[in-house]
Amino acid sequence: MAVAQRIYAEALFGAARDAGRLEQVHEAFAEFAAAEAESPELQAVLRNPQLESSAKSAILADLAGDDEPLFTHFLQVVAEKGRAGELGDIAKEFERLMAREERRLTVELTTARELTDSEAKAILKQIEDAAGRKVEATRKVDPGLVGGIVLQAGSLRVDASVRGRLERLRHELVKT
Repeated sequence: MAVAQRIYAEALFGAARDAGRLEQVHEAFAEFAAAEAESPELQAVLRNPQLESSAKSAILADLAGDDEPLFTHFLQVVAEKGRAGELGDIAKEFERLMAREERRLTVELTTARELTDSEAKAILKQIEDAAGRKVEATRKVDPGLVGGIVLQAGSLRVDASVRGRLERLRHELVKT
């Protein structure tokens, strides 16, 4: 994550919090980021170095509408500063700041087989209890794990899978 992207996200976060509009700005930014991610055409326009910043600002203002003026103004400033092509990364950083504010932990839970909802809830409850935070999880299935789970939270990776245990055992045997 570039320093500039972090600065823009922190500036918007601080301004929204100070204005008492953090949830509204978060919702507007999340909707915008999802729409941008699904539109390669919009991404191409925002990243096009030949298109004037003022034109990008006008496009972003039209897309944002009048629902959240703080967010609309933010988009215009970002475009005028030549950073419109970085809005996706700024949105990721803003989401990270929101997760910290809400004491929310986002994890990826990978299992060897599809978990039932009750099994997934039980595992997530254990993670919440250990972390002391609300946990939001995406779930994946990787039959190559054989059994167990792999938990990824940011840069932290916990591998409690059979495949992981076998790999660690193999490394230990090779060392001796």
